[in-house]
Amino acid sequence: MDLSDEDKREIGQHFVFGFHGYEVSEDAKELINKYHVGNIILMKRNVQSVKQVHALVRSLQQCARDAGHRHPLMIGIDQENGLVSAFSSTAKYQAGTQFPGAMAIAATGDPEYARNCSAASAREMKAVGINWSYSPVGDVNSDSQNPVIGVRSFGDDPTEVARFAKAVSDGFTQSGVAPSAKHFPGHGDTNVDSHLGLPVINKSRAELDQTELKPFKELIDAGVASIMTGHMVIQALTGDSKTPASLSRAVTTTLLREELQFEGVVVTDCLEMNAVKERQGGVPRGAVEALAAGTDVVMVCHTMAFHTGSMEATYEAVQKGELHMDELRKSGERITALKRKFAGTWDDVLGNPFDEKAMNVLQATNKKLSGEAYAKSTALISGSLPVFSSRKIVVMTPVVESLNAAVDDAEGVQRTEKGHVRNTAAPYYVSFAESVGRRAAEVEHLVYAADFDCRRDFGEGLIFVTRNADRSAWQLDVLERVATQALSGVPIVVLASCAPYELFSRRVLGVQACVASFEYTSEALEAAAGVIFNEVPPVGESPVSIRRQ
Repeated sequence: MDLSDEDKREIGQHFVFGFHGYEVSEDAKELINKYHVGNIILMKRNVQSVKQVHALVRSLQQCARDAGHRHPLMIGIDQENGLVSAFSSTAKYQAGTQFPGAMAIAATGDPEYARNCSAASAREMKAVGINWSYSPVGDVNSDSQNPVIGVRSFGDDPTEVARFAKAVSDGFTQSGVAPSAKHFPGHGDTNVDSHLGLPVINKSRAELDQTELKPFKELIDAGVASIMTGHMVIQALTGDSKTPASLSRAVTTTLLREELQFEGVVVTDCLEMNAVKERQGGVPRGAVEALAAGTDVVMVCHTMAFHTGSMEATYEAVQKGELHMDELRKSGERITALKRKFAGTWDDVLGNPFDEKAMNVLQATNKKLSGEAYAKSTALISGSLPVFSSRKIVVMTPVVESLNAAVDDAEGVQRTEKGHVRNTAAPYYVSFAESVGRRAAEVEHLVYAADFDCRRDFGEGLIFVTRNADRSAWQLDVLERVATQALSGVPIVVLASCAPYELFSRRVLGVQACVASFEYTSEALEAAAGVIFNEVPPVGESPVSIRRQ
């Protein structure tokens, strides 16, 4: 069968594509004009300022209107807050407000912070035209060695994960941004990163019901607008050991649609991850399989050849009868309903000029809320905080390793053969040393690697910062050598700047205090400095424990 223009317009609604640059690229124009793509994802590479994003989104929407799209584009972004915050400010650019991520916000113990921070973040996004946030993370971090979820999860208790994920979903929704719970049916109990390989979760259906599926069931019952499927094999659901959940009809249609009765939009995680890209047929074939499984929207974030290849493969699959236009149109009704609720009309997306004054007022309010939430998230895991003398404090921070492909953006970053960033302390650790410097008479900032020479003066106090040292145990090797070398009476505080699992290790016994910030954003580390210097009490509590592992 030949595809009509109307058929191709329908097919375009079933994809969300990314592009490069701070302005609408020629690739993006071609995807919207020629391939009628109905949804766009913005990445960190597209965000320079709130004003620039507003102009970019407006240009994208104008392009879609001029191309004859019936409804405005859904404009999505990975705004989980915390370490995955594509809209938030960076060391280089001022953009959206940085709010605590999942594990930090769960450490407050108060879902109202989750709801209020998400609503505040969504108000900023909505003001610049972003209407779809790929958040909350519904994964239960039940494997402490998980390389890709970790602090992106609200914890290791499915009941608590559900409670906080629902609050985040509510916050986004009330501010007019569609949430997307991820990574269905659960990416928490794996030590393989789907960016790099295909994770396999060996659990029975009963175990899945108790843990992985529980937050998603509650989110569905609460009416979450969309759900993102993940690239992991769960044989108890898929029936085989090779098909990712995102490409499985047993998961997307039988479980999610029929059994759990989810009526919203299903979107895949990005198909350019190795878990899908390295399968036979690669990304284009993956797109066809995802649609055949019952997915509404297929995500491909980075490469134009994969964008056009996925569209052409879908055309061919329809022409061969592998995909059916009537099923795509039925699925398209769900996408249209999402657009009507969250994107609105052409007047809504094109009729609002950027209000810089209102944005400044909003961001001032949001910064205060963010600071309050971060202050409540820092946890004292063990020991008692010292009163540092007014003399020199040494801050030790680890060389930066690529530990998480969802967080560590290595584009354009020079690394050594061992994967360490060359020549530099990470900007967030520089920021932490500056935070300490505002509270101490003198600060020496040392960046340590596995071969760090401990024969030195450690001043009147030491703050030893770790990052996932349960997986990078060399950091604890250095800590033990430092503790032996430091003069007796020199207080040592260990600050876990990401997941707190290393603080449950016997290897930190003997230090004066163990503190967890649950993320290494500058804002979280500033809050941790306030706690370490006894300005605010450590009221946070860890949402994970080694005992539950």
